[in-house]
Amino acid sequence: MSNSFVYVTYIRTTPEKLWEALTDPEFNRQFFLCSYQESEWKVGSSWKLIFPDGRVADSGEILEIDPPRRLVIKWRNEWMPEIKEDGYTRCTFAIEQDGELMKLAVTHEADGPHRLIPNVSKGWPLVLASLKSLLETGKGFERPPTKG
Repeated sequence: MSNSFVYVTYIRTTPEKLWEALTDPEFNRQFFLCSYQESEWKVGSSWKLIFPDGRVADSGEILEIDPPRRLVIKWRNEWMPEIKEDGYTRCTFAIEQDGELMKLAVTHEADGPHRLIPNVSKGWPLVLASLKSLLETGKGFERPPTKG
């Protein structure tokens, strides 16, 4: 079982707009498949990812924050008991300007084998494609695509 997942994308936007999309709850709802994040966005503050129905999907703590370049979250799944028992992972968002594009690298990792990593490897590509679509076209994905 792999203990890390890395996804890199390039988005035509500004660092400030990308940072706002990642940290503002109303912006989150437009690309995070109607879910949103709650935090004071300071080192040591609590962090939650909230499902549209109000349930806590994931929780943790802000480990590092350097707007608009870097964000590191201590992350634990809250709604799947077998994954919750594996404990915390780390999710790092790194933003670098490349001309008129922003390079966004998301690294989700665990210190050892962790059942959350295979799950995020399916979820992050969809969420980040939705983020890219929102920032470049004004419209994110409302829900995951149906399997057909």
